[in-house]
Amino acid sequence: MANMVNLKIDGKEIKAPEGTNLIDAAELGGIHIPNLCYLKGLKGIGACRLCLVEIEGMKSPMIACTTKVKEGMSVNTKTEKVQDVRKFVIDLILSMHPLDCMTCTKAGVCNLQHYAYDFEIKESSFTRKKFGFSIDEANPFIKRDPDYCVLCGRCVRVCKDQGTRVLEFMGRGVGSKVATAEDKPLQESGCTFCGSCVDVCPVNALLEADRWRKGREWDYDMVSSVCLLCGNGCDITVSTKDGQIMKVNAGALEGSPERYICAYGRFGFDCIEADNRVTAPMKRVNGELKETTWKDAIETVANALKKAGQNAGFITTAGILNEDALTLKKLASDAVKTKNVDTTASLYGDADTLISGSAEVDSADLFVLVDLNPNQWQRVLPAIDAVIRRRINAGAKLIVINSSEPKIASVATVNLIENEAEALRSLTNALLDKGLSGDKKLASDVSSATVSETMEKAATLYMEAKNPVILSSPAMYQAAANISLLKGVAVSVPVESNAKGVVMMGLTTEGKSYKEMVSGGLNLLYAIGEIPLNKRPDVDFLVVQNSHLTELAKQADVVLPSAAYLEIDGTMVDYLGRLKHVCKAVEPAGEAKSHREIFVDIAKAMGAEIKEAKESETKKFAKVKVKATVAPFARKEGFDVKVDEMIESINASVINGSRLLWLKEASVCA
Repeated sequence: MANMVNLKIDGKEIKAPEGTNLIDAAELGGIHIPNLCYLKGLKGIGACRLCLVEIEGMKSPMIACTTKVKEGMSVNTKTEKVQDVRKFVIDLILSMHPLDCMTCTKAGVCNLQHYAYDFEIKESSFTRKKFGFSIDEANPFIKRDPDYCVLCGRCVRVCKDQGTRVLEFMGRGVGSKVATAEDKPLQESGCTFCGSCVDVCPVNALLEADRWRKGREWDYDMVSSVCLLCGNGCDITVSTKDGQIMKVNAGALEGSPERYICAYGRFGFDCIEADNRVTAPMKRVNGELKETTWKDAIETVANALKKAGQNAGFITTAGILNEDALTLKKLASDAVKTKNVDTTASLYGDADTLISGSAEVDSADLFVLVDLNPNQWQRVLPAIDAVIRRRINAGAKLIVINSSEPKIASVATVNLIENEAEALRSLTNALLDKGLSGDKKLASDVSSATVSETMEKAATLYMEAKNPVILSSPAMYQAAANISLLKGVAVSVPVESNAKGVVMMGLTTEGKSYKEMVSGGLNLLYAIGEIPLNKRPDVDFLVVQNSHLTELAKQADVVLPSAAYLEIDGTMVDYLGRLKHVCKAVEPAGEAKSHREIFVDIAKAMGAEIKEAKESETKKFAKVKVKATVAPFARKEGFDVKVDEMIESINASVINGSRLLWLKEASVCA
């Protein structure tokens, strides 16, 4: 824990951790120091000069974002001198800024507007300048209007910090602007359309492309929730108006390296109103799917389940919520009396390889990436890619262990392109040689492993690290966790958002596996969510419960409309083992219901009374404590999936039913 420093800001006694800058220290005391360029979590650059403060004993004003707290320091943030400087800066910026606040989309949340109001500036005292820069709006995601830019550099810095490096300053002096390489449109510049730049822009220079006349910020109801589209499980903030989603932003704390969402999480919400959305139950009549009533659909499914009995099977994605998983488990065991219940998580892991330790990535000073290829550009576990790159820019190190060379290896301190199991054996042996103590069996297992010069360097990095974090694929998790027995913590990273949660809830098969069930041989197959399956298995009766009419749903005997991922409430467990709350942003479309509501209705129609699982129940199951034990240095067989293909498959309706389809088509044409 950092040492605390005592200081005074505007006469108020404040305690702040050693190394804190004055802007953050003032914030601890509820004091705001005006600024345009500062980004919490990044080093201050003093570009805007708004954060000037006077410090007793200093001859001239100091920049608050670059000045660290000192014991006994006395700071004044509102002296006449610094207020005059701030007013001058705002006055100058306004002379080059459009004054269309009455119709500007950012009115009310624009930092420049806020400061102009504070300093009572209605019109700039300087000669007005208009540059007439061209607007970049050739994509359906982000509109970039340089005429509104105040050259704060936030977008440039956040883009560099996460490693995408699309934006940079072009030109010099007042005529300079933020641009891409050769001033090309975003889609021709390697932009991932994550929208991090939109989140940090203090004015109207960077905005969601479709925001015009969709309401002002004060019109919006904001809900904190979680993105369920991949194994990252990122925090999001959903803004709604009149029962519709207007936008989605990153929801993690400001300054955290986890404050990131990808294009899927930010722009995929369009799919809620897609043409293939299922809004009423459907039943096959004379070979054709036709809408029916909930009563008829539930009775049809209940009768089919009764008839199938133990030869019925349930398969579901691992993106359903904990409460849905527990309720499904009750339906299968108490009403249907079948043991054939499994999830897509079984394609890449099991209880031993998915339930792992927890880690604080914010404070990690070394990452060891084992058999993973997080990639912002391909949107494969992109948040992990961004987190690691941000931590590296803050001084952390990276060791990559992979039989191929992932893109993120370009920023690694040590890159071990070799068999993962053998590399882990060798690293463990090197660590034991350097003095770390471990189990005798572990020492025996690695004693014959050779240690190369590169491996020696990796071991030295691991020894020197105070908080090393190992991130591994489920298939390699047990082998990687052997190193955590010596030092650090190992985390298994799944493909889907709640894979850990559904396994913790006990939704693992005691009968046929997922692979066996989709191979046929059942009287009835009940598929929940968007599973990676397009062809109907050889079963007598197929039920599909999903929010969209997928290729599999088109072949079903009954289709039950479920709520989409932004229309549900409940809990999930992210890849770091944290229990998170998923909050409903909008009401389900049409007659759609949550998965657990449908399960309860079916059980009731079968004559069994089950109750919807509650958060209190899921919390008990989510408290699973894992203690790593010595395991073989080997890849767990049967858990190899192509992560990029699976993520695209389970999100097919999100991608094809939203503006993300443009991104998919653009990448194909590139």
